Amino acid sequence: MVIHSLEKDTPLRAGKRRPLPAGPETAVYCKARDYSADTVIPLHHHPDRHQLVYAESGVLVVRAGMGRWVVPSTRAIWMPAGTGHQVHCIGLVQMRSLYISPAAMSQPAAGPSAVSITPLLAALIRTAVTVKQPYREDSRDGRLMRLILDEMQTLPVLPLHLPEPSDKRLRMIARQLERRPDDASTLQDWAARLKVDVKTIQRLCARELGMTFGQWRQQARLLRALERLAIGEKVIDVALALGYESPSAFTTMFKRRFGLTPSQFFR
Repeated sequence: MVIHSLEKDTPLRAGKRRPLPAGPETAVYCKARDYSADTVIPLHHHPDRHQLVYAESGVLVVRAGMGRWVVPSTRAIWMPAGTGHQVHCIGLVQMRSLYISPAAMSQPAAGPSAVSITPLLAALIRTAVTVKQPYREDSRDGRLMRLILDEMQTLPVLPLHLPEPSDKRLRMIARQLERRPDDASTLQDWAARLKVDVKTIQRLCARELGMTFGQWRQQARLLRALERLAIGEKVIDVALALGYESPSAFTTMFKRRFGLTPSQFFR
């Protein structure tokens, strides 16, 4: 089981500054990297480029700000320029990154988000890896990169995000959910352990997470399920390990949240 430490990211904690070799005349720069299992790319940021981090194969667990995203194969995460982020590779990962000049996009998303990649965009990214920099805007390569920018304007956002709290009491719960996602402790149980009123935890969840305690725990379980399913674990094993009564109960909850069954999601 993968355990992720909880970190708080602030503007002063953006990690190492990593400028790119691409000059300002290059709207899109594409780079391919392959990583072995459990590789951790330390906290860093790209000051002058937005980044689309695409997992052609494998699973990425990305931390940025006060949140964590699980990015399975054929999905991606959008990372605005200057945003500090850390990446953990689950299994063997073929990462394909697009680095985009802020001037090339009129209305980019302001914050990190997991997105679905269309078959067309996936094919364009594979081709963009071979483009030599710098390219001419009026060339085939230039038209390819413009089409990539057009496709990126319509990418649907996916519910693959788990907010992380700053309140020390909620962080105690968060650590337990990471260590033991099958923990069935109720709000009343946690209130007793933390020596607070149940309503206090409810207010903290609403204020810091934008969801109820039950929704938070369910999202934590489902994202952990994505990690385990993506590396080949069986649905029945994942369901029982995460505290579901049966594989069918897990599949029902998975489809309700992601719109697809586990087998359809990873097809």
